[in-house]
Amino acid sequence: MKTVKENFTNEIIIKNSRFITLLFQVFDDTDISSIIDKVKIEYPKANHYCYAYITENKKKASDDGEPGGTAGMPMLNVLEKENIINVLAITVRYFGGIKLGAGGLVRAYSKSVRDAILRCNEVEVVKGVKVKITISYDMQKNLDYTLREYNVVNKIYDEKVTYTVLLPNDKLDLINDYDYVVVSEEFIEKI
Repeated sequence: MKTVKENFTNEIIIKNSRFITLLFQVFDDTDISSIIDKVKIEYPKANHYCYAYITENKKKASDDGEPGGTAGMPMLNVLEKENIINVLAITVRYFGGIKLGAGGLVRAYSKSVRDAILRCNEVEVVKGVKVKITISYDMQKNLDYTLREYNVVNKIYDEKVTYTVLLPNDKLDLINDYDYVVVSEEFIEKI
């Protein structure tokens, strides 16, 4: 699976209509309506703000006034075909005066999202976990060596040292000798 490394914008013009596709990394659907509202402010007077998103637990699409099934679902189909997760794609359309017809709209929205995905920075992700590992100071050098290739998010120095680390599910055996707690399950960048 893949996701976008950072937010990205791409624009294409098809028969005088501007299709501006914005890709956002999202992890759940709680911020989606506020992101769409911000896009509407950034791109005022557009005719349509169609979107599709896929998170670990949910996927959804909206045609935002385009004929049913001609915008949101084609966008969602591209995300699925490209094996993208945790992404919100919003395509802003400024109508250029030439009607595209249902087939033309499907092709235009699909192309707009596909082009944005091809041009953005993607990263491969795998299922993983965020863990907290608590160790004594004398074990720190060994743990640092064990985790040298993985994402150590944070270290807290107190009576003991507590690491917060992102690990792929298949690498949990690396820390079996340590006292750890799984904080959350999530998709993490493949190493």
